[in-house]
Amino acid sequence: MGEEEYPSRLRECDDAPIVLYYKGNASLNPAHAVSLVGTRHATDYGKNLCLRFMRDLVEMVPDVLIVSGLAYGIDIHAHRAALEYNLSTIGVLAHGLDRIYPSVHRKTAVDMIARGGLLTEFMSGTTPDRYNFVSRNRIVAGICDATIVVESAAKGGSLITADIAESYHRDCFAFPGRSEDEYSKGCNQLIRDNKATLIQSAEDFVRAMCWDVKATPSPEAIQRTLFPDLSADECAIVSKLEEGSQQINSLVVATDIPVNRMNSLLFEMEMKGIISLQAGGIYKLLT
Repeated sequence: MGEEEYPSRLRECDDAPIVLYYKGNASLNPAHAVSLVGTRHATDYGKNLCLRFMRDLVEMVPDVLIVSGLAYGIDIHAHRAALEYNLSTIGVLAHGLDRIYPSVHRKTAVDMIARGGLLTEFMSGTTPDRYNFVSRNRIVAGICDATIVVESAAKGGSLITADIAESYHRDCFAFPGRSEDEYSKGCNQLIRDNKATLIQSAEDFVRAMCWDVKATPSPEAIQRTLFPDLSADECAIVSKLEEGSQQINSLVVATDIPVNRMNSLLFEMEMKGIISLQAGGIYKLLT
């Protein structure tokens, strides 16, 4: 704990681990650090939030460190979105560095070691168990300036992480969702109880944190919103159109949405000003 490389933010926490094991090349004491956490059952809405948040954040604060827990759901999508937009990202593990859990995330973990890192308080040989995950959450919260809950059910580990962040006097944020959506109930609850500040974009977050903007965002990035009221199917369509303009047949194949419903969704999204129909039956995402 006394070494210079030890995370200075974590050192401020009363229950900080004495020893940490780290593999990677990203600094554990960056100028800016934020953790993204959420349900293990991420919806298309949550996945899209991760991508859009990273895409816009890198234009404003390119030196920010993204932290999460390498778990299923929001965790792994936050790491992958960070890697996609060339942001450093660290995964905090609930076991030793000699294994990756879940094993299906091994490729992402290897990429993170090259462009971020893996961090744990547990020595090699330690297997993941329930208590270790709870213990891991305090590092996720303590190593960062702020924690963002992307999606969460009414009960879940990400809400525990939010509570820990609050106990450390760190800022906590949450993306809102529709009241009937199972995996937005936890976020809405945090906002309702004044335990988290509502944000809808990376710009909202950076402004709330009063961070200096290192790079001037493009006009397109400033104009983009996160479309918080989109359904899961609409989010899937947006995700595909972000790859480029497409015809309806391509969208049907890529999203598995029936053609009749696809027609209806595209019409509604056009009326909302989210997409536009171009010549040749091509749909384009408006920014």
